[in-house]
Amino acid sequence: MASDPLPSWQETGPRAALLDFVARVSDPDHADFVPAPERIAVFDNDGTLWSERPTYFQLLYARDRLNQKAGEDPALLENEVMRAVAEGDWDGAFSGGYEGLIGVVTVSHSGMTVEDFQTDVRDWLAGARHPETGRRYTDMVFAPMLELMALLRDAGFTVWIVTGGGVHFVRAFAAETYGIPPERVVGSTGPIEYRTEPGPPRIFKLPGLEFMDDGPGKPVGIDRQIGRVPIFAAGNSDGDYAMLEYVTSAPGPRFGLLVHHTDAEREFAYDRDVALGALERGLIDAEGRGWCVLDMARDWSAVWPER
Repeated sequence: MASDPLPSWQETGPRAALLDFVARVSDPDHADFVPAPERIAVFDNDGTLWSERPTYFQLLYARDRLNQKAGEDPALLENEVMRAVAEGDWDGAFSGGYEGLIGVVTVSHSGMTVEDFQTDVRDWLAGARHPETGRRYTDMVFAPMLELMALLRDAGFTVWIVTGGGVHFVRAFAAETYGIPPERVVGSTGPIEYRTEPGPPRIFKLPGLEFMDDGPGKPVGIDRQIGRVPIFAAGNSDGDYAMLEYVTSAPGPRFGLLVHHTDAEREFAYDRDVALGALERGLIDAEGRGWCVLDMARDWSAVWPER
């Protein structure tokens, strides 16, 4: 007998619908069969593939690097948003929206080559620990979502990450953590520049934000980099609403999945009234749009992989 492809998924939630959808679209004898090149699945990252509390893990990296640089240049913390990030005041950090965080990203993410930045990210991930769980951040990926991505790949899907996080940040660990190569990561981007001096030719990261891959930006990013409308989309917040809407409104068999963070005991519980990762419109509209809402506390027997 074949092993269970989704061992961490309880029978109470979207498990049956997921298995049915995957079976239908991958069966050449079924009316809903979708050819392999069109069998594309997209996943948000923060809050969908790994945790996002007390804030996005990329911002925790930015905080650590900001504090390092502020030790050499204390004037950096004269800016209110910079100071809030340095102190871990995430409500204050988000008071000016994403635009207010551009300065933080500029300080921590630019002025170096892409290779040097990604090496630094990997080094940080290897040593940093979550302030509440004590886990490495890459140990806080969701075991059931790893199972789901494996199921999709086994069924001939091409799996992509479509994230509001920085594309170079996520590409630094996506292959090792999720089995997703860097060319299949769509994310927010800053300006970059090709330089031949000093040293060998390299791509350098420059200050600023060029493209925000969140909200309505996600369908744009999908079109720019994937070039096809996926047939499966998973997210966890209203920042993913446009992506799920775009994917599931197209003709043919489609699947939309929302991760609802309801498990305060094993992970975190939140939805509407939070500064980041809020899920309100998605909860209201999910039934009418035919999206499955996953209740983390009810529908998963495990959250993170065993260490």
